[in-house]
Amino acid sequence: MPAKKEFKAESKRLLDLMINSIYTHKEIFLRELISNASDAEDKLYYKVLTEHIPGISRDDLTINITVDRDKRVLSIEDNGIGMNQEELEEHLGTIAHSGSSEFKNALEEGIEDVDIIGQFGVGFYSAFMVADKVEVLSKKYGEDQAYVWVSDDSDGYEIFETSLPHHGTKINLYLKDNTEDEDYDRYLQQYEIEHLIKKYSDYVHYPIKMDVTTSVKNEETDEYEDVIENKTLNSQVPLWKRMKKDITDEEYNEFYKSKFGDFSDPLRVMHNKVEGAVSYDSLLFIPSKTPMNYFSSEYEKGLQLYSRGVFIMDKAKDLVPEHYRFVRGLVDSQDLNLNISREMLQHDRSMKVIADRIEKRITKELKDMLNKDREDYIKFFENFGIQLKFGIYQSYGMLKEELQDLLMYHSAVKGEMITLREYVDAMPETQKEIYFASGESVDKLNMLPMVETVKDKGFDILYLTDNVDEFCFQMMRDYDGKSFKNITQGDLDIDTDEEKKALEEATEENKDLIEAIKAALDGKVEDVKLSSRLKSAAVCLSSTEGVSFEMERVLNAMPDAQEVKAGRNLEINPNHPVFEALKSVYETQPLKINDYASLMYDQALLIEGFTIEDPVAFSQKIAELMIAANK
Repeated sequence: MPAKKEFKAESKRLLDLMINSIYTHKEIFLRELISNASDAEDKLYYKVLTEHIPGISRDDLTINITVDRDKRVLSIEDNGIGMNQEELEEHLGTIAHSGSSEFKNALEEGIEDVDIIGQFGVGFYSAFMVADKVEVLSKKYGEDQAYVWVSDDSDGYEIFETSLPHHGTKINLYLKDNTEDEDYDRYLQQYEIEHLIKKYSDYVHYPIKMDVTTSVKNEETDEYEDVIENKTLNSQVPLWKRMKKDITDEEYNEFYKSKFGDFSDPLRVMHNKVEGAVSYDSLLFIPSKTPMNYFSSEYEKGLQLYSRGVFIMDKAKDLVPEHYRFVRGLVDSQDLNLNISREMLQHDRSMKVIADRIEKRITKELKDMLNKDREDYIKFFENFGIQLKFGIYQSYGMLKEELQDLLMYHSAVKGEMITLREYVDAMPETQKEIYFASGESVDKLNMLPMVETVKDKGFDILYLTDNVDEFCFQMMRDYDGKSFKNITQGDLDIDTDEEKKALEEATEENKDLIEAIKAALDGKVEDVKLSSRLKSAAVCLSSTEGVSFEMERVLNAMPDAQEVKAGRNLEINPNHPVFEALKSVYETQPLKINDYASLMYDQALLIEGFTIEDPVAFSQKIAELMIAANK
């Protein structure tokens, strides 16, 4: 009987680390062992191709799983290349020695359809996370003698001669007893094995088979009976590995809905195969609706990551930028450097290259949709346009060039969504700036008194209804050399010379009245002035340069916000009958001007959507005016 061989000292430490630390989820062991089995099949298939060996085809190669619940043994068996005694010693006796890696490096050019999954010899040792004894029975192709490698602890292993009916490898896992923290019995359950293979190994390109019990109705007795059938558990060929011309829209839609738990078809599908210094396949989807939890902290961005068809992680966050966090999909690459457990990515150039190309691909798709399918793009923008705006804002304008032509806003003149490019192209030659108004809704913005005047001058206005809009414009600063101008803020400078002169004269003539109103509103407004900003309205509030009224609302609504207040100016229409009434009151009853000033200020607050400070006093003054009018 051969003596038990000890692992090397460094191997002991690594094995203990693997069992207790490296792998986050114990269920990963099944993925690792199936990947190793697939590699063994590939090695034999490569040998058959290069040495022109007759009698073996790819269809003959399979991976089989068997379960013995009584003995608590889970077995994974392949009919691949197999190992002899020396190779068992070399590959399993020295932890982290990767036979797959050596084989991959030795592959000759021109051999297709051989795709080694395994990258680390440590993958096999994940078995010890769930088993307290592991047997590896193996018979190398072309040799007569089979051997079994056995280890029941982290101290060492033994190798015996044994017998196997065919070449290949069979791994027997003697599962650990259940503990309070871990249910090892679940790895003996049919449903759990099916679930794990579907999750991690669905696209391994050899059939993974297992005897499965199903309930079938007996047509004679009308009763259900359990029937055992040998079932293939994996799909084998990923949808993204097939040619696009061979895939129907229905297949894309069904894949998306089943894979990402959506009930609606995607709005757009992006299927790409990229070859070069970094090669990968990607299958990306733009949802047609906003996910239920999209704006909650529970939503996680990221693409599913596969390496050679083997599932690695569900949310690879670094593969999709924050401004495109709505994109769902997956990436499959053989060029990503994974860490020792294959559960996480190493931060390397390949990852960055793939992420950059994916970002450019999404940008191109959005631009194509905007130019060729306006209706779909508007649907997209209503759902996810705010994310593009946040992208510009959160990058401090760094993403301006990439995203600015994808933005859309409601046009006051056209009554529909337009782009910044469309706005600028339609600007009259005399227009110097891009005019906008910010507020809660298009309907409320339409009622702003300043809108009427700006439109009468022949200028369009963009309506900004998202909280981030003005902050986004601040980061952009301009578009095509045209700066952004809030029509409720500062001086619009859209008057003709004649209008400017008439306003100056009216201001000079009524400077005492204006000063009286300003004194009455001391502390409430920074200035009172006659305005050309108004046409049919009597009065309005405008904000000083800096913080606008809408920014004030947004900032003050934030958690733990310190109060922010925009500077207020009261503007009065000198051509409105109310102004004539003000002049009359000031001449005949100057003490009444305080009440009138207060009324105008409250009226302007209401127009702008603010709460008036004293609604009771406002109501009483209205009542007094109504009574006085009937005397």
